[in-house]
Amino acid sequence: MAGTSSAMVAGLTAAALATVGYLGHRAAVTVPAGLRPPASGTAAAHEALRSGSHPAALPARSGTGERVVYALGDDRVWLVGEDGAVRRTFGVVPGTVDPEPGTYRVTSRSAAVTGSDGVPVEHVVRFASVDGTAIGFSAAVDGSAPRLDPRERTGGIRETRADGAALWGFATTGRKVVVVR
Repeated sequence: MAGTSSAMVAGLTAAALATVGYLGHRAAVTVPAGLRPPASGTAAAHEALRSGSHPAALPARSGTGERVVYALGDDRVWLVGEDGAVRRTFGVVPGTVDPEPGTYRVTSRSAAVTGSDGVPVEHVVRFASVDGTAIGFSAAVDGSAPRLDPRERTGGIRETRADGAALWGFATTGRKVVVVR
């Protein structure tokens, strides 16, 4: 009788594991578009778009007061309050054209437009221009990372939709943007 019980438990366990595996596979292939990982770009670009749970240290000499800090070398943004405390930090994926390090002001904003890469974007916050290429932060509506072609001049700095919404609420027209290496 003990052998029959063991065989029954083993059979039920195998059936349960097979069912869980099947349901997991079905769930993975039927995820709604808004919840899927980004569909384009490189794995490194996707990683950069993640809003890490650990805040990276605010770069030295990044200004004072309420500001947006954008580190070119780290592909990271910090939203800094009047008291100098970091309110939020997140990774970004830059376009092919970078602004020079320095202090800028938000010059214009658009709730929704088509990005220079042809992808619909939202929460566009522009702060600079380099040889006619507008530089600003935005989030792809489909959550994708940009496909960068070095032959094309793109100034969009892509962030996740959640980070884009946070930056949109923080970086109103005139807000200081400090770009550091």
